[in-house]
Amino acid sequence: MAKHRATFFVSLLAVLMLTACSTTPPTHFYVLEALPHTARANSQALAIGIGPITLPALLDRKQMVTRLHDNRVQLAEFHQWAEPLKDTLPRVIVKNLAELQPSYVFRAYPWSAYGNVDYRIIIDIDSFAAETKKTVKLSASWAIMDERQHTIIKNGKIKFEHVLANPAPAAIAEAMSQLLSQFSQRLIQDIELH
Repeated sequence: MAKHRATFFVSLLAVLMLTACSTTPPTHFYVLEALPHTARANSQALAIGIGPITLPALLDRKQMVTRLHDNRVQLAEFHQWAEPLKDTLPRVIVKNLAELQPSYVFRAYPWSAYGNVDYRIIIDIDSFAAETKKTVKLSASWAIMDERQHTIIKNGKIKFEHVLANPAPAAIAEAMSQLLSQFSQRLIQDIELH
């Protein structure tokens, strides 16, 4: 009887140890933030559409991506975006631009539910990730298109970099928000349509 009890307790202890070892860490979710809202747009203002915005498939995922040395990348399985970047980017850029230039109306692609736009800004993001957890880089091409004439009236390419004081995922998300703010400020400088 004592032998059976000992075997039972050893088995129970083994099961408890396996259960404790198999616990996965919690997943943390992050968002990109736009500039704080203070101004209101004029409903009669020029309408500018933002999009489509394209980004590499490597970045179009829920995990935060860090580029490492030797052409490797690290996917943070437990540090993820709360929504897909392809949805976040247009929303954040539109909010930033509306804050920076309240005399225009900005709409995210697709804007057909809101009617037509006068101009659109097409954005192709080449890189938007942390690199070896020391910097965050944003590289993108953009073009402003006159929707009435179907012609590109201005285009450009940007490269921004933010040095990380703290390599934590929350700090990376904040740095990426700051880079989007810088990009939005650059776009505003180039949007001189009147």
